[in-house]
Formats: sequence, C-alpha cells, structure tokens
Amino acid sequence: MDHYIGPEKIIEKKKDYLYPCSHHFYKYPPQIVKGDMQYLYDEDGKRYLDFFAGVSVMNCGHCNPEILKTTIEQLSTLQHTTTIYLTQPIVDLAEKMATILPGELKRSFFCCTGSEANEGALLLARLHTGKKKFITLEKSLHGRTHLTMSATAIPMWRADPYLSSEVLTAPGIDPLDLENSAKSSLKAIESILAEDDDIAALIIEPIQGNGGIITPPDWYFKELYHLIHQHDALLIVDEVQTGFARTGRMFAIENFEVIPDIMTMAKALGNGIPISAFCTTDAIASSFTKPSASTLGGNPVASKTALAVLDYIERNDLSTAARELGHLLKDGLLTLKEKHSLIEDVRGIGLMLGAELIREDGTPASEETDAILEYMKDHGILIGKNGLCRNVLAFQPPLIVTEEDVNTVLENLDHAFSELEK
Repeated sequence: MDHYIGPEKIIEKKKDYLYPCSHHFYKYPPQIVKGDMQYLYDEDGKRYLDFFAGVSVMNCGHCNPEILKTTIEQLSTLQHTTTIYLTQPIVDLAEKMATILPGELKRSFFCCTGSEANEGALLLARLHTGKKKFITLEKSLHGRTHLTMSATAIPMWRADPYLSSEVLTAPGIDPLDLENSAKSSLKAIESILAEDDDIAALIIEPIQGNGGIITPPDWYFKELYHLIHQHDALLIVDEVQTGFARTGRMFAIENFEVIPDIMTMAKALGNGIPISAFCTTDAIASSFTKPSASTLGGNPVASKTALAVLDYIERNDLSTAARELGHLLKDGLLTLKEKHSLIEDVRGIGLMLGAELIREDGTPASEETDAILEYMKDHGILIGKNGLCRNVLAFQPPLIVTEEDVNTVLENLDHAFSELEK
C-alpha cells in the first residue's frame, strides 16, 4: 500500500523547501497521486474529471497507455546522448513535424520548455532581420526567462524588476469590446512600426490563455500579418498552449488562415514529457549558423514520445473531437450565461474556452471564481482560472473527454452558480 503524506504535509514541505513564489489552487487542495486518461485521483482514492489538463498539456490524456508504451521502450533502450551524437528519434520527429506544420514551415529546433522555445524564436528573429526590438501585446504570457518575461504583459508573471527595454508593449484586445479594441490594437502596432525601424518581430498567442482566453476577431491576424511584413519584421506565433488539436486544428493560427514566420510549441507535444520547439522556414533557419544546442532538447525519450503523441492525435482525429465537443461545451456555457448573470462573456475555440465572471457593479468576480473552482473540485471536477483579475473560468480538458463528460461539467457548473446565488 502506498503511503501518502497528504495535502497538509505537502504544504508544510513547500513552505520549508520551495520558494515562496510557488502557489497552488484551492483553499482545501487534494494531493494528486494518479492519472488515467481524463481522470486524476487523490490520496483518498477520490476521482476527479480533469478539465484543465495541466494547463493544456495532457491533450492525449493522463498516462495514456499507447503513448507510455513507446516512452517506456525508449527509456529502457537509450535515454540520452545530447545532439553532438547521432540518434534517429530527433530527425524522425523533425521530419514528422514538417508534415504537420502549416505552409513552408519546415525546420525545427527542439528544446525543453515553452520559455526556451520562445527565447529561441526571438533570437532567431534578431539573427535573420539584423534588428533587436520586439513588440508584444497586453495580457500576453511568453515565458519566465529574461527576454520572454519582458515579452510577457501580465503583471503577476513579471517577477524581474529589470526587464528589457527592447520589448515594446502594444494595446491588446478587450473581449468585451472586441471589434473596436482589435482595430485600436492594430493602429497602435502600426504606429510603433512607423516610428521605430529596429523591430525584429512581433510575438503573439493566437488565443491568450493566461490573459483570459482572449480570442481575436477572424480578420485580425490577416491584417496583422500584412502590417508586420510591410515593415520588414517577422511574425512569431506562440502555440505553447494552443497547439496540437486543441482548437479543432493542429495549430490555432490555422483557424485564422495565417502562416507565421516562426512558430513555437511545447506542452502538449510531449503529453507530460518535457519537449518544445521553435519552427520556421528554410530561408529564416539559414540565418542561424552559429553553434547552438539544448542539452536535453529533443532527446531520444522526448522525441519518441512526441512521435507517439502526434500519431495518437492523428489516428484518433482529436482535432475533430475538440471541434465537436468544443461546440457542445460552448453552447452549454452560453446557455448558462443566459441563466446566471455572473457570466459576462463566453469565448474561445474548440476545447480552449473561457467564461469571464463580472459582478452587477461591473467589478471582476475573482472571489466568486475561486468559489466556483472549489465547488467543482469538491464535486470531482477540476477546471482552471486565468485573466488579469483571475476571474475567468478556463476549460482546457484532455481532448479525449466524452460528450457525457462535457454534460457532467455543465450540470455541475449550473449547480455551482445556483449555490452562489442563494
């Protein structure tokens, strides 16, 4: 019988041995000890339907046996050599990536985290353009390294007091005033580009996850693409949260019919095994000739796992599943919006959806958001929260959830709001 120390002891050890910046969800958090596809289990054996997927990581489900079989076989054969030696999995993965990347994106540089991938993409843009500055958008999240944190415009994630002055922040999109704010955003970006000819690239998420599942209007990215290229800069699209079938397409930017110059990805590519990449065209990749490597990036275990992940996504058509179940979930959330006045807005694509909670006086319902999360957890369902005021319910489940799972979430969510309204 496994011995679990329990939530209270874990919190004690966190206080003693981890940094104070390390936080957790819930007033009464469980100790998670096991995962099985769309389910997680705590130390008491209680089962939870996971509708957050470790923040869009477990697209193929927890401990997916078909994927784990490949991972374990590779672990038992060859774990690591680094890229100075020749191994096959990394080139097989790069070749496979070239078949699923949009347009002429073909070259991949593998690393371990989304931050590392975005840092690499920013470096690549500088090398290719010979320029040094970047544009990012309000409410963006691109990482925790110095440059990617500088490109992050969510105050709670900007820990460094000495961020780079070479990253310029443009106004983002207000989902409660979508069309007007999108036009204002483009106008501001155009002004920055007109006034400064040293912009190497603009980095942007197709859907701003941590910013609050902020989804631009359909026309936004096409106009942004043309604007960026008119000023000889590059468009970097950060697919760290949105990639690998989550929005009903392999990559979220495909919903907007735009092909970026550089694309970054992580999270779901390894389905829990750390792997990330920044990908580009032959022409742009040719600018990166100075020696570089990621010691653990694209190692045999991560690469073979990623190949198994991509195979599983394609064989099980998870893009279609995300699209169809996303429609069901979004329709259900919109129905709840009509019933519960606390829900101000429902937005997102596929199985990356958010519901923003606003009180009658117009203030963010942050405490109520926490109460909803606690209620759902107590009833065996885990959902997320995000947004600048942490008042957006986030639904980013494994893509292998069922119609029954979606209905279960909606029914419990209805009860949770009804309890708040008593």
